[in-house]
Amino acid sequence: MLGEKKWIRKATASMFSVLFMVVSYSMVGMAIYHFVTALQSDEQFVTGIIRSINDLFIALATYELSVGIFKEYRGKGDEDIGLIWSIRRTVTRFVSVVVIALVLEGLILVIKYSQLDMAGNLFYPVAVVISASILLVALAVFLHWTRQEPETDN
Repeated sequence: MLGEKKWIRKATASMFSVLFMVVSYSMVGMAIYHFVTALQSDEQFVTGIIRSINDLFIALATYELSVGIFKEYRGKGDEDIGLIWSIRRTVTRFVSVVVIALVLEGLILVIKYSQLDMAGNLFYPVAVVISASILLVALAVFLHWTRQEPETDN
């Protein structure tokens, strides 16, 4: 019975890992498409570059999620360091990518709105940067609360 549960867990983890990897590769393809489209159109150059950068950050986040799922539920290397330590490492990697994406999105929006003389809309990028800051503080609190040395069997 326990072997069946382990097999189902590994199969499900592999399925989700592959699914997120396919989404990641699809987003890379969309980034290339947006970049090429931006190069061909002078009017939409900045918008196309911004879209391609956004697509690449989404691709990176889904890739990190895919790798994290595979390592946590399918991999064999982290079984000896403990569940909390393993989750701590995965969450830190994923949230770091999301925070970087949010901050860059906020900066890109500031540049876009300043180029288009839309200073009245600057509260959107400010809200994005504040959200990224709150997420970073929440990550710091999570890391503080889960601070412990990995337990190994010696």
